[in-house]
Amino acid sequence: MSIDTHRRTAFISGLRNLAIFLEANPAVPIPTDPTIITYYPEQTTDDGLRAEIDRIATLCGTTVDPRLLPLGHYTVARCFGPIHAEWTAILSTACTDAPEPPHEF
Repeated sequence: MSIDTHRRTAFISGLRNLAIFLEANPAVPIPTDPTIITYYPEQTTDDGLRAEIDRIATLCGTTVDPRLLPLGHYTVARCFGPIHAEWTAILSTACTDAPEPPHEF
């Protein structure tokens, strides 16, 4: 699990700096589609992966997206306007030739 204080501080600072930059420079284009930020846990077993995503789901006040389970993706997500944050575990049952999972914003 990546809760390293320095990485976390740098990530949050980078997001804030991007927001400040974009607000100060309205001529700079932004994505027209929603932006997805994905975290992949570093567990070694499917049980460990599911436990980590379940823990994150509790922290986020959400649940696992059942639509992605047939693809072997154990995912929770939260949207902040057009910014879509997701935490995804790729289980051993994942289809290697599966299409891109659906994203609904």
